[in-house]
Amino acid sequence: MADRIQKIVTKLPGLKSVTDVWKTADSSLERGDAAFVADLAIALAGAYATDAGRMWQYRSVFDYLLRLLATTPGPGNVVQALRLVSSVEAADRKVDRHTASLLASSQPAEDLAVAFTGHATEELRACLVHELVLRGVDVSESPGIAGWATSPHWSHHPLGELPLALSELEGQPDLPSYSVRGGSHSIPYGPSANREVQRDARAHVPSAEETTTEAVAKGTGAAVTNWADESNGRIEARAFDLAAPLAAESVPSMLLALGLACLEGAGTKTTAFSVEACPPEHAWRILFAAASTGGAYNSGAGGAYGRLAAWQSMAGLSGMAQGSLAEEVEACARACAWYAFGAETKWFERVAWDIGLVAVSPERRRLAMLAATDTD
Repeated sequence: MADRIQKIVTKLPGLKSVTDVWKTADSSLERGDAAFVADLAIALAGAYATDAGRMWQYRSVFDYLLRLLATTPGPGNVVQALRLVSSVEAADRKVDRHTASLLASSQPAEDLAVAFTGHATEELRACLVHELVLRGVDVSESPGIAGWATSPHWSHHPLGELPLALSELEGQPDLPSYSVRGGSHSIPYGPSANREVQRDARAHVPSAEETTTEAVAKGTGAAVTNWADESNGRIEARAFDLAAPLAAESVPSMLLALGLACLEGAGTKTTAFSVEACPPEHAWRILFAAASTGGAYNSGAGGAYGRLAAWQSMAGLSGMAQGSLAEEVEACARACAWYAFGAETKWFERVAWDIGLVAVSPERRRLAMLAATDTD
């Protein structure tokens, strides 16, 4: 088997098509030889991982082999997928996140318990816990998983602050579907509102004092940071204290009066502008999708970190401190009034990735907004 693997490794850089390598892996797995698939991926990573940025053959084959093991049901395939990820020196946090999402989407929880007793990084375990939570698995009662998931030893981990069950606000999150050939996910951006807020051109708006700090902007924009860092995205995240309570019908006029970059030129006869009331569940769904699946040129942070980033942005918009418990953020978010907005300004790319969200505090004396856009 070693000679067979070495032959594939040696010939890989000169291949114009890698489908025969895929077929070889498929045949091996069909015969029950998951170890061959993992050994081949490990050998390829040892030879070419440092050239991954410019060698498409390696990227294509390695990703296929990982997907093949992770998405094909069977406890033996889970064991080999975990061995593969833990053995590859080039593995990083993104590989752990991606593998956790693949496994949770395709394998039953009882077969994933081995990740918490065998060879797996703490990062992969933490991500796997919350990928399962997102899929409705009760990890606190799952044999082989509960002991690790409920242990205080990982409370220092960034994901340790998240609850081990979905809240009502989170509902049933939109999650990607995977196969050995790739994956797919929905793009839920755009209005999903209860009612449109009619703008009254004569509406009185209170004076506003901007209170945006670097920390506020970072927390509020957490869900879309990947759009700017890894794609072509732009973000505007700001907060304002208002001199008087803001009436619902005055929200559109208030937004136009704040000098927002994303709304420059909006509200005229030639530049469409809309504001719609929406529930906080809609805001969370938008934020989670933005964080977990990414923008035009990236694949996002995955489900586990996407969940964390969505809560961070909800906290920022709601006026809660970062690090607040999710249930506290949810209570505050439900007390706020939420709006989705959009405009045909030059700031928004208007391709597929546009977000405009506003939260007005319960006493209606604070307004926070988040706008993001990306393009391919």
